[in-house]
Amino acid sequence: MYRYSTSSTQTAFRSHTPITNAQIAHHAPSVLASEAHASRGDRYAFIPTIEVIDGLRKEGFHPFEVRQTKCRDLAKREHTKHLVRLRHESLPLTTGGGEVPELVLLNSHDGSSSYQLIAGFFRMVCSNGLIAGDVTNDIRIRHSGRVIDDVIEGSYQVLENINELGHRIDDYKAIELKPDEQRVFADAALQLRWADQAPVTANSVLEPRRWDDTGRDLWSVFNRVQENLVQGGVRGRAQTGRRLTTRGVGGVTENVKLNRSLWTLADGLAQVKQAA
Repeated sequence: MYRYSTSSTQTAFRSHTPITNAQIAHHAPSVLASEAHASRGDRYAFIPTIEVIDGLRKEGFHPFEVRQTKCRDLAKREHTKHLVRLRHESLPLTTGGGEVPELVLLNSHDGSSSYQLIAGFFRMVCSNGLIAGDVTNDIRIRHSGRVIDDVIEGSYQVLENINELGHRIDDYKAIELKPDEQRVFADAALQLRWADQAPVTANSVLEPRRWDDTGRDLWSVFNRVQENLVQGGVRGRAQTGRRLTTRGVGGVTENVKLNRSLWTLADGLAQVKQAA
């Protein structure tokens, strides 16, 4: 069973089983770039992302999703920013609540990104990818030296972070939020998504899309808000009064930034509640 989506800013492909290099090439060709963009200098060590993925496969990491930013510059289209989500075969399929631990790998071959490794989770119930915020340190690796070995080493460090994040999720599930606290969280999240006046209300992004997310605990509230903001589809009004339906966050950079900011916001609220 596969899931494929496209927007004006990115293409994305996800599978319930490990994806092949042929599937990656079809949906995110920049992962298989054969050379760096012409703007890169002699000090830039070009290591195709696919070679890194092949190295990670040997270590038990398998890709389940790829995303690629769409680029108007034809000269950069085959080198643009991309994202790969991988799972390690040693980790449990879920944390017990339907969240699958994953490694998020970012890269480009046009100078817009170094290799970046971040901890994440994939929610089975809604096919939604979560990316941890500043709760744990992400790892950045420059395009120089022994890139593949450095990425593999960094991936194991992220695995340790993922174990810690599993405990954080358990803490979030134990924190109950009052209705006004939920609205404060949603209002802050709207500011992250729209710096100016948001076209939707806090109550609208707090609306659950399924029974599983109707709880008042921080984890349920966070997931309702995150899904509504990242995936879009929320009805609202523009400043002109015209009715609209929000769009999902398409670009790889924007998706990662909003996801991480929302996670950091949730963790900050958790610390306040635990200290009270």
